[in-house]
Amino acid sequence: MGRSSFYYTAASCIIKPMNSFTLFSKLISQLGLRQLSLYALYKFGLKTGHYRRMTQVTSYKLQGEYDRLLFTIPSRDAILKTLGEDGESKLIQEADEIVAGKFRMFGGEPVEIKLAGDWQSAHWTEFETGRIKLEGDIKFIWEAARFGWAFVLGRAYHVTRAEKYSEAFWKYFEIFSKANPVNIGPHWMNGQEVALRLIAFTWALHVFPADETRKTKLLQSVANHASRILPTLVYARAQNNNHLVTEAAALYTAGLLLKNPSWRAAGWKWLNWAFQHQISGYGEYIQHSVNYHRVMLQTALWINLIKQDSFSARTNQSLSRATHWLFSMLDDETGCAPNVGSNDGALILPLSVSDFRDYRPTVQAAARAFLRTNLKPGAWDEMSAWLNLPALERVVSSDDYLTDNIHGKNSWAYLRASTFKSRLGHIDQLHFDLWRRGLNIAQDAGTYLYNGNPPWDNPLVTTRVHNTVTVDGAEQMTRAGRFLVLDWADAYSDNLIETEENILSRVCARHRAYRRVKHARTVTAYQDERWVIHDEMTVYREKQRVFRLHWLLQDGEWEMVGGRLETGEMGAVGVKVKTPHGWVTLSIKSALNVEHLTVSLVRAGELLYGQRAVQPYEGWVSRTYGHKSPALSFAVEVTSARDVEFISEFAFEN
Repeated sequence: MGRSSFYYTAASCIIKPMNSFTLFSKLISQLGLRQLSLYALYKFGLKTGHYRRMTQVTSYKLQGEYDRLLFTIPSRDAILKTLGEDGESKLIQEADEIVAGKFRMFGGEPVEIKLAGDWQSAHWTEFETGRIKLEGDIKFIWEAARFGWAFVLGRAYHVTRAEKYSEAFWKYFEIFSKANPVNIGPHWMNGQEVALRLIAFTWALHVFPADETRKTKLLQSVANHASRILPTLVYARAQNNNHLVTEAAALYTAGLLLKNPSWRAAGWKWLNWAFQHQISGYGEYIQHSVNYHRVMLQTALWINLIKQDSFSARTNQSLSRATHWLFSMLDDETGCAPNVGSNDGALILPLSVSDFRDYRPTVQAAARAFLRTNLKPGAWDEMSAWLNLPALERVVSSDDYLTDNIHGKNSWAYLRASTFKSRLGHIDQLHFDLWRRGLNIAQDAGTYLYNGNPPWDNPLVTTRVHNTVTVDGAEQMTRAGRFLVLDWADAYSDNLIETEENILSRVCARHRAYRRVKHARTVTAYQDERWVIHDEMTVYREKQRVFRLHWLLQDGEWEMVGGRLETGEMGAVGVKVKTPHGWVTLSIKSALNVEHLTVSLVRAGELLYGQRAVQPYEGWVSRTYGHKSPALSFAVEVTSARDVEFISEFAFEN
């Protein structure tokens, strides 16, 4: 989510330079003429001043009629029963922080709610075209103005009836409205930001008490927001991602609330189109991101709550597949999921006291709405209560849910192997994520920042930081811009049937991202809780190459173990890491004639073991946007002109 474009002019050392003709040719062949044409139309509208003329600084004229009830509010007792004492205490604490002027940006520590800035009072197109520059990452400016924290205030007001929570919302609404007149300033420059604020305002209208003056002001603001979205919907269609889903949802919401048939029709049309075209036959969302997948499902759940039209069978099938996919990615003990793909910290319906990384509130609600089943009950049921989704008889856990993920006795793993029909965020084929007893042992580095200064200009998309093998330091695909990946390389996987009693499951995946090198990865889970990952690098033309196997491990006390990979001999090298559940040992073996070998361990951009140049973004993990924590980056590099094999083994201390 947030600002994105087909290519970004500010390149860094990790972005492959490409001449304009080559870039344009690849854009045409890989993105398609339709998307490029829509994007060109949007840019043309900006350049000619069309959008400035279409989005005036005057308020939309209300017709005086609105639907007073799009959804019913759950009973106070039902919410309190779901929350329990601990949940209620946590909700009140967060709501009190908001009353005091702070909110938990991207699920992190409380920061100041800033709804006004020192930017010039200029039309939003001045910021979008870059004629007026903004300092820093725009997402840190936008986040507070999404009004996601209003859901926390509303929930606290509902269970306590304390007027301070209601008055806090109205105070912040007045501050925002005064500091950001219609279509003036950066908070109006992105249709998706406008859309998410519109949905929050609609929810607030149902939850907070208000006199007619306040209601009219809020309804007027909803109308102004909807009238801003429709003229630039072409941009959302060009992006063909979460922008289109959320903007269409906002138009449909405003159309129902204000009884505007054109907004309602446009929103419904593009919502159904997006759900039917953006979800793959396997259920994965078009952006290949777990967090954006949640954004899409939460948008669908909001529409499911308020809709006055019926989803088509095709739309329902798509949403069922999408729910299945996210359900299968869930760690049953913590509710977390592998941090696959781009993660911009979005949580557009914060209707639960669960942690930002806990996907159970969304999975529970989506399972009830689109799969007619449940997770086990818990505090995460609050979202379902707000969305009027009662508990169902059938209860399953993600551990026994049908999935292609690999399961051990007390552990499970996700092997990334995807085919692409759309733009992707991370270059991560054959990445391996390992979980045991709620701990993410081998992990994905996440995202951290989209728009930071080098080296933090979105570097964690690269193959190098994922748990896979790179060849000659190259990417699996071409990174042509900060948000643009071309030359998509598909990967394919198969579940293998094994007769050996000590093998629980085995999966093999492969890709040909490196043209003259085939990478095949076989993952085996054993009865004794060992995990073995066998990487075979088959070369089709002999030449000297550097093969690098990388693992990003949990931070903790560490020890190097074993010997080293000796030239021409079977050897092993490894690292032990102490976790809350005991030591985890990772050992790597190989039997090759190699000319050069390097073993290294990096933490938080600093070399702990070995000798090599270290990139400052190595040895970090970002679990949500704008936050990073140290991790252990363990890598083995070998030089060879022939085929290469790595055998990695994870073993756990009981």
